[in-house]
Amino acid sequence: MATVTQIDSSKRWAMLALGVFAQASSAVFVHGTPFLLPALTDRGLPLATAGLLVSMPTIGLVCTLIAWGYVVDRIGERKVLVAGPALMLVAGVAAATVSDYATLGVLLFLGGMGAASTNGASGRVIVGWFPPERRGLAMGIRQTAQPLGVGIGALSIPTVAAAHGFSTAVLVPALMAGVAAISCLIGIVDPPRPEAAGAQGKPANPYRGDSTLWRIHVVSVLLVFPQATLWTFALLWLHRDVGWSLPVAGAVVTGTQILGAGGRIGAGIWSDRVGSRLRPLRTVAIAAVISMSALAFTAWMGWWWLAIAALIVACVITVTDNGLAFTAVAEIAGPYWSGRGLGIQNTGQNLTMAMVAPTFGALITVAGFPAAYLLAAVIAMAAIPLVPTDPKN
Repeated sequence: MATVTQIDSSKRWAMLALGVFAQASSAVFVHGTPFLLPALTDRGLPLATAGLLVSMPTIGLVCTLIAWGYVVDRIGERKVLVAGPALMLVAGVAAATVSDYATLGVLLFLGGMGAASTNGASGRVIVGWFPPERRGLAMGIRQTAQPLGVGIGALSIPTVAAAHGFSTAVLVPALMAGVAAISCLIGIVDPPRPEAAGAQGKPANPYRGDSTLWRIHVVSVLLVFPQATLWTFALLWLHRDVGWSLPVAGAVVTGTQILGAGGRIGAGIWSDRVGSRLRPLRTVAIAAVISMSALAFTAWMGWWWLAIAALIVACVITVTDNGLAFTAVAEIAGPYWSGRGLGIQNTGQNLTMAMVAPTFGALITVAGFPAAYLLAAVIAMAAIPLVPTDPKN
């Protein structure tokens, strides 16, 4: 098997592209399904029931992230990057053929289970094949898969559903996942893994006797609050408080997603240049607190143009920690534990995101948007002293 230094550079970047595509297909399945709400309600389905149905992929994803990480640690990345998207394909095609909503919910749940596979596996391919001085850039590019997938879903699924019906629209993420499965089968090569150095040849548990990984997980959960707050409520704030039309507000939010994708890549390049993921992570946490506080203050004062500028800055800053923390977990956990480590990382973040919408929505109802922005800043502030220092080699 080729080593990291021996593999051809074009092959390395090709595998990164496949990892991004596989992760984007998962994002389309999980985050694109809510765009089916109009088609479901047009069928006469109550909004609450339709909302539950489109949330099933997310539930399936959260329930199986750690399990997929364990499988990656045991059998390798390539098999998982084929099996997970293949499950999405089968579940999606089956979902397009059923009319019973209970069965549809089960199939969407199974598709979400398949989508969970790409989170850790694609990250492991990048960490395994890219040298340390290029991992930040590579992982930053990989982190753009989520907004890319959301964008693909937003552009395609509602349009297809309106023109050809619900069943055809469900096939969009399913077929994309099928292409991902075939592509990964052909193009992914499991990166080399060193001999296990633990007792009796078993890999040592990086969570024992060292709090570094747990601290990174907690920091990431705390920093998700401002990110999720902006993702969930920025559009509504621009429309309701600022007074912009929904198309204009939507265009601004879409623009922040594009800038945020660039910010993730920039943060990765930064971490490569300074030779650390955790020092930039601490700086990003501080910047998140400052930007969210500025947004809260300017929104409270009604200084709309300053508040909009603060919103754009905050939207970029609050997503740049994702790739830094993800790369740090993979590097510190090592090749025999990073699958589980990344599974824990993503589970905590997804559960937090699910919690933000109802709890912060209730706060906004009582106290307004500035209060929610301020609370997100305070929560992010708690992350700053928890960011660990770089472990000594």
